Amino acid sequence: MTNQHQKNKRAILIIFGLSIIPFCFAWYLSNNPDLVAKGTSNGELVVPVITTERAEMVGFDEFSTKNIKELVGHWLLVNVIPNQDCNALCVDAIHKTKQLRLMLNKDLTRVRRMVLLFKESDPELAKSWWQDDTRLLHIKPTQSLITKLEKIRKGTVVEGMLFLIDPLGNIMMQYEAEFDPYEVKRDLKKLLRISQIG
Repeated sequence: MTNQHQKNKRAILIIFGLSIIPFCFAWYLSNNPDLVAKGTSNGELVVPVITTERAEMVGFDEFSTKNIKELVGHWLLVNVIPNQDCNALCVDAIHKTKQLRLMLNKDLTRVRRMVLLFKESDPELAKSWWQDDTRLLHIKPTQSLITKLEKIRKGTVVEGMLFLIDPLGNIMMQYEAEFDPYEVKRDLKKLLRISQIG
């Protein structure tokens, strides 16, 4: 009888332990959020949401002015040229987004590319930065858009980095300079798969 009583007591303690351990573990993780993985995205999610306006983007040249309506309703891969010159890192980033868009296959039509030129640049010199890239839109951002991007960066926007904007104009993700186009592609493919817009 005592033996059975001991077994019952042990069983109750085991059941109690199994029910309380998950709660203790959850409580520990909620107090130590750094231990939890930040998700499976390779870029950094922009939180809180920052929205751009179409009026904050002006064509840098005739081609871009004529085709600026292409930006509406599409996912945008946005290269930035924060200085008057586009260094090797910057030129490489523009080339990588060109390759990235081609890697999207059937989703290619849902995505557009643009480069933001923060400062006045010589149009002839600028042509050497994107060479024969005939689909790239060259955009001059207003000061309000530059301020939004600087707010996301908590300071200076650097050469060679990339922003991803959704079809509603929300800046979704940012990628550091020397980003890996394959990692951006994985993030973008996930977003395109779950998105009903653009």
